Amino acid sequence: MPQPTSPYLAALRERVLVFDGAMGTSIQRYDLTAADFGGERLEGCNDYLVVSRPDVIGEIHASFLAAGADVLETDTFRSNRLTLREYGLQERVREINLAAARLARSVADGFATPQRPRFVAGSIGPSGLLPSASDPTLGNVRFAELVEVFAEQAAALVEGGVDVLLIETSQDILEVKAAVFGCRQAMRTADRPVALQVQVTLDTSGRMLLGTDIGAAMVTLEALGVDVLGLNCSTGPEHMRASARYLCENSRLPISVIPNAGIPHNEGGCAVYPLQAGSFAEQMEEFVREFGVNVVGGCCGTRPEHIAELVAKIGGLKPKAREVAYVPRLSSAIRATDLVQLPAPTMIGERVNTQGSRKVKRLLLADDYDGVLEVAREQTESGAHVLDVCVALTERADEAEQMRSVVKLLSQGVEAPLCIDSTEADVIRTALEQCPGRALVNSVNLENGRERCDAVLPLVAAHGAAVIALTIDRDLGGMAKTAATKLEVAKKIHAIAVGEYGLPPDALLFDALTFTLATGDEEFRRSALETIAGIRAIKRELPGVLTVLGVSNVSFGLQPQARAVLGSVFLHHCVEAGLDLAIINPAHVTPYFEIDAAERRLADDLIFDRRTPEHDPLAAFIAHFEGRTAEAESAADPTAEMPPAQALHWKILHRKKEGVEELVDAAIRSRDSGFGIQGDAASSFQLPASSDTGGSPAAGSRQPAAGDGLGEAAVAVLNDVLLPAMKEVGDRFGAGELILPFVLQSAEVMKKAVARLETYLEKAEGQTKGRVVLATVYGDVHDIGKSLVNTILTNNGYTVYDLGKQVPVNTILEKAEEVGADAIGLSALLVSTSKQMPLCAQELHRRGLAYPLLVGGAAINPSFVRGAALVEEGTPYAPGMFYCKDAFEGLAVMDRLMAPERVEFVAEHNAQMLRKQEEYAALKEKAKELRPASRAESRVPPAEVPAPPFWGWKVLDRVPLDEVVACLDRNTLFRMQWGAKNLKGAEWERLLAEDFAPRLERYTREARTRGWLRPRAIYGYFPAAREGDAVVVFDPAERTRELGRFGFPRQSDREQLCLADYFRALDGGGPQDVLPLQVVTSGERAAEFVAERTGGGAYSEGYYLHGFSVQTAEATAEWVNRRVRQELGIAEPRGLRYSWGYPACPDVEQHETLFRILPVAATIGVTLTSAWQLDPEQSTAALVVHHPAAKYFSAQ
Repeated sequence: MPQPTSPYLAALRERVLVFDGAMGTSIQRYDLTAADFGGERLEGCNDYLVVSRPDVIGEIHASFLAAGADVLETDTFRSNRLTLREYGLQERVREINLAAARLARSVADGFATPQRPRFVAGSIGPSGLLPSASDPTLGNVRFAELVEVFAEQAAALVEGGVDVLLIETSQDILEVKAAVFGCRQAMRTADRPVALQVQVTLDTSGRMLLGTDIGAAMVTLEALGVDVLGLNCSTGPEHMRASARYLCENSRLPISVIPNAGIPHNEGGCAVYPLQAGSFAEQMEEFVREFGVNVVGGCCGTRPEHIAELVAKIGGLKPKAREVAYVPRLSSAIRATDLVQLPAPTMIGERVNTQGSRKVKRLLLADDYDGVLEVAREQTESGAHVLDVCVALTERADEAEQMRSVVKLLSQGVEAPLCIDSTEADVIRTALEQCPGRALVNSVNLENGRERCDAVLPLVAAHGAAVIALTIDRDLGGMAKTAATKLEVAKKIHAIAVGEYGLPPDALLFDALTFTLATGDEEFRRSALETIAGIRAIKRELPGVLTVLGVSNVSFGLQPQARAVLGSVFLHHCVEAGLDLAIINPAHVTPYFEIDAAERRLADDLIFDRRTPEHDPLAAFIAHFEGRTAEAESAADPTAEMPPAQALHWKILHRKKEGVEELVDAAIRSRDSGFGIQGDAASSFQLPASSDTGGSPAAGSRQPAAGDGLGEAAVAVLNDVLLPAMKEVGDRFGAGELILPFVLQSAEVMKKAVARLETYLEKAEGQTKGRVVLATVYGDVHDIGKSLVNTILTNNGYTVYDLGKQVPVNTILEKAEEVGADAIGLSALLVSTSKQMPLCAQELHRRGLAYPLLVGGAAINPSFVRGAALVEEGTPYAPGMFYCKDAFEGLAVMDRLMAPERVEFVAEHNAQMLRKQEEYAALKEKAKELRPASRAESRVPPAEVPAPPFWGWKVLDRVPLDEVVACLDRNTLFRMQWGAKNLKGAEWERLLAEDFAPRLERYTREARTRGWLRPRAIYGYFPAAREGDAVVVFDPAERTRELGRFGFPRQSDREQLCLADYFRALDGGGPQDVLPLQVVTSGERAAEFVAERTGGGAYSEGYYLHGFSVQTAEATAEWVNRRVRQELGIAEPRGLRYSWGYPACPDVEQHETLFRILPVAATIGVTLTSAWQLDPEQSTAALVVHHPAAKYFSAQ
């Protein structure tokens, strides 16, 4: 029998609903006294006013309904037992909530009509405690206690007649779970359907108080089965925009957004909310019309006039249809994780498990929870997406309490979701009640009939968890060994879990079981083959379910080297069969194609049972590894038998961080670098104590002992081991043998080694290879190239002072004088900003300062530098201006500048520059003589003008990310942005298959789930006409009014083209042509996200992410360009896109004109720097030319 539908949810399907405004703000307007509250003891208890002054609360309710609100919130935000205790009202919970609900109900019913019912939401605020936190006071509460607290309040609200229970202003996602459980408990007693709406509160960073991001909150709450999901309080709509968009793009539920009237400021001790009604309503209208938000309203600072404006904008509006591609996910207290990773499998780390790790067992026996946390972090750093957690110990009887402690610690200390692993249902219950996110449960089976399923599946369903189901069935012989039996057991469990307990199919993860192949037992000879076939059958016959496997079982009993090979090969074949998740130590997995071909064949023979009378696969496999322990270990770690210094060199060259710190210790203490360190090697240079190359040593790491005599050896290791290794890296990069990301990975290893080495050095100022001040010039927002220079110089012994981007000349010079710089490095991307470089040289010259200038960037070339270096006619800047095409040229120049022959080097450089400048000037003069006479216009014939679908501009606030990624120019991304331009053949194919393609998949998935890339655009069509060498743009509503004009240079030779030639001339009839304009961005969070991920020295990750984000902006521009072509009815090659700063339209100052025509900053958040560059840098602007003869050309 179908369940009756909540009237509130039924109304939501028909129209956008408007909630009321701020109760607290409204109460403050009444200037109430202590007597109004019921006495001094109760003064300030707004919730008690429903008892002491119901007339006031009734008037406030009526004012919001009169303004047009659809929904009233009860005055019960703090009416739970824990918060009412502050006023001694804890025993009056039912009375207060019942009175509040009945009051709101009576007022709402007075305004309701059959055509427009009014609803009441029972407001349930937080308890004031934080059950996820380790704080001894705030975190000292159990889940079950909170459930009862919220159930008591919810029951009274339901009894009083509310239509929806509203859990709001939630700050701890675990407390939200408890509130949901409490509300469910109350709703079961209701005599009518009551909806459940949950709203979390995010700060300006987009996270809840304890760090939960919006993706994690969404996954957790959707899994709990709430009816409406949303945001409220803390900030105004401007800071909710990104999270609201994310929810609308990723959640299948109705979305609510109820912001404050901006972020308050303090005036005379009072909170003043700055956002006026009109601006508030405009932003909320955008959320409804563009994003698809279903519920809106006001929180703190909003008054009836805010609601009236809001109703005027969106009252009665039908909800926007949203298409959401569902992705099954787990969540932690911090973030969400796709259950199915691309490429597969999702790795479930198996080491935080007393049954599989002797180390974890020892740690738990000693109550060393910090040690357990370190093991968990090692697992995630090794690649685990989920952590299997088992704490069962035969030596202890407190499994449930230990599980609670471990889950609480891991939830705060790692970002990975948890897999709760226990044979005891009570332990699973305890873990799920402490776990803030959506967890995975390991496991259920039919070993004792339905007993295990009936004990565990209700917990799984209640907590919205996913569950592993083992193919074990008492009635079918226990552990299923054949593919057919595995499928039969899976079907039985599926019927129980999905059919009876209502789990979605993707919450069911079947483990088809695998058995060791090491025994030679005939019964298990084909077991691996049957497992692979079983996985295939389960995926085929039970659509939507997932599969998981404890992979390491297949090799149990073999020696470690043999286990690693067999496990990795078996995993490969299982994934090909459809395996989604694997319980395995990620550190023990070797990519299939990296395994020796002969060993792959031996493993395949064993897995697929290729036994013949002449060939026993098991015997051959064992024999191959027998007696090869040392050799295998050496193969696994080529540095195992190397001297420490040689091993360090190898690690840097091959980008391996593991064991670097121990090798530094060994190299220093042995006093033998392996590269012939002489006794006076330390005289070269030392690192300063405050060097940027590393942070402070980790707790427990080696601390320098006064007079221990190892400082000299440390400097020798630096000079004769580490720096030569980085030099070889640079040489290989210069020879095209390494791509830039690999160089950055080597730099990460170098940073780790140097950080360790610094602990041996005496703290002395001024001991460095040289000091360099780096900056991106004023007006320029691009700094990835400059950051790479920082990385290379720092890891080669220089002290770098990186001033960031958009740095004025005066700031640069002041810093150089302050630190006693040996050189200044300047970076610029565009021609317009590169003009800062000669200005810097001239200012240095004027002040009599002698800092060599190293310059580089996309806008810079040797010819430019020769001109920029001239401070007077025929006089170059004396200390030298050096063009550095990449970071390693910068390093080479610095090394020459710090050498004894510096004076000679600079003099020869300046003389050579003068010679080349004179030669270049002579060539230009000769070219002028040969150039044909210019003509006023080119002979471009007029073209038919297509009709635009609309005039004016339109905002695309939600460009589909997957469609943008489909527009990515992968060749540019991989070869230019990601630095593989010189690779080819097998090396290129390997890099593409093993790194670039999976990396692109991963970044795309992260961008989708975490919302750090948000493609947006503003574009439009404007009447236009050519006037001379300019295109004049007119107002679509008033075609005689000029909005602006774009002037373009004309070629002085060749075809004498000008962009304006492609447009019809202005005549007496007004503009006859159309000019499409577009500005796109991949989001304001992109730069912030890249910086977050780069933190801690992850240089290569930052490089890759930056390239991806920049190229995504280009892909968004292409996506919009395709849309323009489609709307104009033209096909490629028509509709070329021209961006300012490029040869046909080089003047970026015209961005200012563009921004006057299109309201770019107000709509998509892109602004202009003082040098007319787009900010954020992950943005592009362009005009589109429809003329079929248009082509790209240089007018310079």
